[in-house]
Amino acid sequence: MFKRVFLIVLDSCGVGEAKDADKYNDLGTNTFLHATNAVEQDYPNLRKFGFFNLANNNEDDETIAFYTKGLERSNGKDTLTGHLEMMGVITEKPFKTFPNGFPKKLINEIEKISNRKVIGNCVASGTEIIKELGDQQIKTGDLIVYTSADSVLQIAAHEEVIPLDELYRICEEVRKITLKDEWKVGRIIARPYIGSNGEFTRTPNRHDYALNPAHKTALDTLKQNGYDIISLGKISDIFNNCGITKYSKTKDNLDGIKKILKVEDMEFSGLCFANLNDYDSKYGHRRDPIGYANALKEFDNYIPNIIDKLHDDDLLIITADHGNDPTYIGTDHTRENTPIIFYHKGITEGKRLEDLDCFQKIGYTILDNFHLSNEESILNKIRGN
Repeated sequence: MFKRVFLIVLDSCGVGEAKDADKYNDLGTNTFLHATNAVEQDYPNLRKFGFFNLANNNEDDETIAFYTKGLERSNGKDTLTGHLEMMGVITEKPFKTFPNGFPKKLINEIEKISNRKVIGNCVASGTEIIKELGDQQIKTGDLIVYTSADSVLQIAAHEEVIPLDELYRICEEVRKITLKDEWKVGRIIARPYIGSNGEFTRTPNRHDYALNPAHKTALDTLKQNGYDIISLGKISDIFNNCGITKYSKTKDNLDGIKKILKVEDMEFSGLCFANLNDYDSKYGHRRDPIGYANALKEFDNYIPNIIDKLHDDDLLIITADHGNDPTYIGTDHTRENTPIIFYHKGITEGKRLEDLDCFQKIGYTILDNFHLSNEESILNKIRGN
């Protein structure tokens, strides 16, 4: 049994179009490959983990891990759907989206509970909409409400105009009213920012208010059986804190990586579940392949540190929740297969495993490791050579 499991999600780092990508208008997408092609530099550690073999669909590189592709079974290509499936929850009906903005009745409700007017109410990039409406929001105290191709309702406000406590309270109330089927978005997101005169920066004080998982997850099972579940980044928000025993938010990818390294120094038994979000929020949605490539290089540089701190009875899993090809049209996520990398110090020679037909097998394998379930687990395939 592995005493500690480290599950790291490289948010949006898909490795090629899914078999049903045509239904999502995502044929030809390959986030990892197209991002790494944007800059002439090597990624020796990601290469040794099998990322390039997966993205190129070959086995040319020698590897030190067991690696495979995950094929999403759920309907959808968003953060919530991907993470839920990893932990055992299949989303049959995609979460509700609002490509033309939110209905007037909902906006009226938001204005009523907040006692503030709403501006925006459109599909927008978070950085662009605060650039456009930030000065107006400072002058009026209005709420900037916007959405994206994801099932989200985001509320942006300047921290010196609307204090965090008030913004969070408003988002909590909006979460309550959007539990109605007609308005049921996957997440309400508080998006505080600072700055002036059109020069604004979003702060690390983002907070997500997700729906509770539809049923018990692998995290709940682990927690109920006395194991530690340490959440880093937005994991606790994604699962609405269900099944989490300890959490820490992160400012950016580097902060997340450093916190993973700190957790490796801790004594615990269970799961450390981390999300590195910059790939998605800063580079995928903004269609910035060079930024994406450099962020992958940063992670690649830290892989030896992560490996060095692993104990002999630790398991490292690296995966993604969906794609977000920074070279593709639009700004939406892309329907892609995900990398699933298994590494521990008992592996003498890496190899490619058979593709997994759902992300659920990650959670089932973790449960099987702790003798809690073996449904669709592949633990026996990753224990050693």
